[in-house]
Amino acid sequence: MGKVAFITGATRGIGKACALRLAAEGWNIVVAAKSTEEDPRIPGTIYSAAEEIARLGVEVLPVRCNVRDADEVRAAAQATLDKFGRVDAVINNAGALWWRNMDETPLNRFDLVVGVNVRGAYAVTEAFLPTLKAQGSGHVIMMSPPVDLEVVPGHIAYSVSKFGMTMIALGLAEELKPYNIAATALWPKTVIESYATKNFGLGAPEIWRKADIVADATWEILAHPDQSNGRAVLDEEFLREVGYTDFDQYLCVPGGTPLELDKAIMRTARS
Repeated sequence: MGKVAFITGATRGIGKACALRLAAEGWNIVVAAKSTEEDPRIPGTIYSAAEEIARLGVEVLPVRCNVRDADEVRAAAQATLDKFGRVDAVINNAGALWWRNMDETPLNRFDLVVGVNVRGAYAVTEAFLPTLKAQGSGHVIMMSPPVDLEVVPGHIAYSVSKFGMTMIALGLAEELKPYNIAATALWPKTVIESYATKNFGLGAPEIWRKADIVADATWEILAHPDQSNGRAVLDEEFLREVGYTDFDQYLCVPGGTPLELDKAIMRTARS
């Protein structure tokens, strides 16, 4: 049986792009997400994503997984092990986005953002940790940015949650060295086309890249664990490290100019 990737938030956007990329390399995929019924506002379910991925000739397991629910997380992990008997990559991609000042962020909203991002990623990783250690192999990837101490107004909850994910990755890389398990944080350098990008009004397609660039970076991180372990990397920069030179292929609009994500965030902070 081939390698297995458990990917949260894999029904659309970056998560689905990563699933398709790994499936193209022969990996079996667990599509873990909350969406089980079609919603005209947010396209994609675990079943529609699984059907699309399965066309690449791999085995796919769709599982409902609300990462805020510890019981659902444990059940999803067990379903993965029951079907495949192993897990080789745990990719924590599910995310909650909230860019508002503290006075617009009540405690329940803070709990949601932190609960999905850092606590959810912790719960998923913890659920698979015994299996990873018993195997003596595997890779944990957090979709989170390098830690940056530059203050951006309106991002307290989001920054706490995302930098927390990065710290989990960096800490795990040290803790799990004796078990041959790697951990990496990965983040897009530029704005990526997604539901969130459109919903938060982060420009137009001319400044976006396709999610494929993050998917390619995910694959290369897994293919180069010695080079990626214990690091927080940007997609473009890591791809350059391993020899990629053509980044026009990722443009949503040919001839477009991708906007760096930190600049896009600063724009929203000023608006």
